[in-house]
Amino acid sequence: MIESWRWYGDLDPISLSEVAQTGARGIVTALHEIPYGEVWPSDTIVARKAQVTEAGFDWLVVESLPVHEHIKRGDGDLSELFANYRQSMANLAANGVHTICYNFMPLLDWTRTDLEAPVAGGATCLRFEAVRMAAFEVHMLGRRAAEGDYSPDVLTKAAAWFQRASEADRDALLASIMAGMPGAFDRYDVAGLRVALAAYEGIDRDALRQNYKRFLDEVVPTAEDLGMRLCVHPDDPPRDILGLPRIVSDGDDLAWVLAAHDSPANGITLCSGSLGANPINDVPAIAAQVADRIHFAHLRNVTKDPDGSFEEAAHLEGDTDMVALVKVLLDEQSRRRAEGRADHTIPFRPDHGHHMLSDLGRDMIPGYPLIGRLRGLAELRGVISALSHG
Repeated sequence: MIESWRWYGDLDPISLSEVAQTGARGIVTALHEIPYGEVWPSDTIVARKAQVTEAGFDWLVVESLPVHEHIKRGDGDLSELFANYRQSMANLAANGVHTICYNFMPLLDWTRTDLEAPVAGGATCLRFEAVRMAAFEVHMLGRRAAEGDYSPDVLTKAAAWFQRASEADRDALLASIMAGMPGAFDRYDVAGLRVALAAYEGIDRDALRQNYKRFLDEVVPTAEDLGMRLCVHPDDPPRDILGLPRIVSDGDDLAWVLAAHDSPANGITLCSGSLGANPINDVPAIAAQVADRIHFAHLRNVTKDPDGSFEEAAHLEGDTDMVALVKVLLDEQSRRRAEGRADHTIPFRPDHGHHMLSDLGRDMIPGYPLIGRLRGLAELRGVISALSHG
């Protein structure tokens, strides 16, 4: 497995020289400065690749080449957006970047209610708190249908939280939820979020699946022609949010994705944390079921609560059996190697991590500290080494 590290380019407070000290060999990055739907110019790709290469890394994976909201909603004439996506793919392939991670989550890339939840020992982590999410949906956003998405106990506690919450508490909750907005461009207040959600009215699970299949049919043939691998990231969290359907949340969903356009170019980003937040998911078992189409892996762990809350755990301490999962990935690599495949090695990155030690006083992208991820990478490196030796 190839150790890699997510880097946000010039937006990232962590420098490539610091990343080099982690021992990671590859970089996972994107052109986050380019608005969604526009073509990624070849000269901009060349410049980003030069940054990565000059620092001693390979640009292994694009994370991500975003899917425009109009495509997710199926709005109007999408020919230009699809053409732009295909051209960006071609420009990446021409510059030697052949794996693209993306997601098909409506509006929000990920959702948390607390970006600095306390962890034993003084560190902090990302947390999704069901009570606070219910308070936001029902009492701040005014989405009364949300009452059907939570248990009576959670709704009672949500009402109590809202009543005692200060304006600063409510602003902090909104800011945490908005931190999951993709890119660097859209952040909403409550009124703006209501407008954005209204654009998805009438789009249920079946409609979103239909729009997703159209996307795959438009771009997978191009990926095949270019020798590229597309790999969808699971929903985070793996449940409907804000009344928006989520369609990449469990093993059945992943099977549907792979069957929707059956091609080696249509694959999976195996994210153990996203899948692991769904209580029904046995992550190692799901990985084994889709192993031949895993093109990239995010390795992280979560600890779940009975009410639907969860938080980021240390990489080897959460609810997912990380050793069993890594063994699935190593076994799949061995199978590919036995087939004689040149692309048998699976790139992975330590995903998220606790904010700890000197990171606590430093401005970091939420979930992407230096030391917490370094700890995770070191732990995963040990698991991989032990399993490979055994």
